[in-house]
Amino acid sequence: MNTKLLMTVSALFLGGLGMFISFLPEEISIYLGMSTGIFTQLLLQIIGALFMGFGMLNWMIRDALMGGIYNKPIVIGNLMHFVVTTLALTRSLYKEQQHFEIVLLLTIVYGFFAVAFFFLFRRNPKSVSNK
Repeated sequence: MNTKLLMTVSALFLGGLGMFISFLPEEISIYLGMSTGIFTQLLLQIIGALFMGFGMLNWMIRDALMGGIYNKPIVIGNLMHFVVTTLALTRSLYKEQQHFEIVLLLTIVYGFFAVAFFFLFRRNPKSVSNK
């Protein structure tokens, strides 16, 4: 598994999603039919900041050795995020009728990342090379 590619793609996905949520909270809340109050916008901006932070973490660690005992907290954090979110999105697929396509697309993307980080967690690097 090419860990640099996985970390780069996940960083771009999370960072892009975070910027989208952070900079367009009012538009997102209107589109989703949520309350457009200041508290809703603040929560969306905080969630967007979390996504951007996680994306930046993945971007900065993308060249490091991953798998096994190497960078285990990073792998576990990503695995936890993607698995729990995949389960939540899967559950909402059976309830959500209004924005089904968005939830389905997010479920597929998050499921892919969950499986990829699970395999990264379970594997050991082939060799440790000094740069």
